[in-house]
Amino acid sequence: MINKQVRSVADALEGIRDGSVVMIGGFGSVGQPDAIIEGLIEQGARNLTLIANNAGSGHVGLAKLLNAGRVSRIICSYPRSSGSVVFEALFQAGKLDLEIVPQGTLAERIRAAGAGIPAFYTPTTVGTILAKGKEHREFNGRTYVLEEALPADVALVEAWTADQFGNCVYRESGRNFNAIMATAAKLTIVQACNMTEAGTLDPEAIVTPGLFVQRIVHVPERTLLTDSSASAETRKQAA
Repeated sequence: MINKQVRSVADALEGIRDGSVVMIGGFGSVGQPDAIIEGLIEQGARNLTLIANNAGSGHVGLAKLLNAGRVSRIICSYPRSSGSVVFEALFQAGKLDLEIVPQGTLAERIRAAGAGIPAFYTPTTVGTILAKGKEHREFNGRTYVLEEALPADVALVEAWTADQFGNCVYRESGRNFNAIMATAAKLTIVQACNMTEAGTLDPEAIVTPGLFVQRIVHVPERTLLTDSSASAETRKQAA
C-alpha cells in the first residue's frame, strides 16, 4: 500500500497547471477545504475553470480565489447569495464566465464522471434557457434533456478523518459534494482534519476509498478554527 500523506499544502498542490479544471468540495462554508484553497492561491495557477456548489461568500475560501483573479470560468448551482460580493463584481465587469447547473443535475454530472457514465437524461431543465442547444428525447410521454458527465483535472476535498492510504471519513453535512468530487478527477487532493493509522478506520464508515485519492495533507481542525477566527477579526477591524 502507498502512503499518500504529504508534508505540506504546497507539496499537495504541486504540478497544478494554468487552465486546469478544478472541483472544490463543500456546501457554502461547510466542508470547504479552505487551507488548500489558500494554498492554490499561493501556488499561482491561473485561468482555472472552477466546479463548485456555489461561488463563495465574503472574501475567504472560494471568494478569495475568485478575487485573486485566478478563475476565468465557474460552473455552479448558486452563484449568488447574501455574501457573494466578489462573484457579482467580477461577473458584472465581464471578468468571469458562468455556467449555472441545477444542484441535483450538477451532483449527477459529477457522479456520472466518477462512474464512467458519459451522459444521462433528466427532465429538470426542460422548457428553460438552460436546455437551449441540448439534445431532447421523449421517454414514456415525457421530455428529457441530455446532460454530459462533468470530470475535472483536480478535486480539492475536505475529509474529517483519513488514513495514510487515502481512505476518507466525512462528518455529517461535510460529506456533501466532497465524496462525489473525489471520484471524478484525475488528481484528488484531500485536506484531512484528522489523521489516523491505516487499519484503524471502521470499513463500514469509509465513504471515499483510498483508490480515488492521490495526495493527503493534514490540516488540524484547531488550525482551521484559528485561521477562521483570525480572518473574522481582521474583517471586523477593517470595518
